[in-house]
Amino acid sequence: MADSTRKWPINVPGPFYVDQDCIDCNLCSEIAPANFAVNPENGHDYVYRQPGNEEELSFCREAMECCPVQAIGADGEADGEAA
Repeated sequence: MADSTRKWPINVPGPFYVDQDCIDCNLCSEIAPANFAVNPENGHDYVYRQPGNEEELSFCREAMECCPVQAIGADGEADGEAA
């Protein structure tokens, strides 16, 4: 389970985030490229844009569910909210 106290500072504000358990597998940025990106300098993914519609929200939820190390969180909200 992702820990909001360990989220990367580069994440944009909002419900979705990537924490420091990220192993840079890039799965989230493949599933939801409109919202997740790779930080090649530090070897992890991050949220560069919060979901702005239902489709993006669905992809962010899928990325969170598929994360192999559970490094994606939604600030304790079970399914997050579209911005």
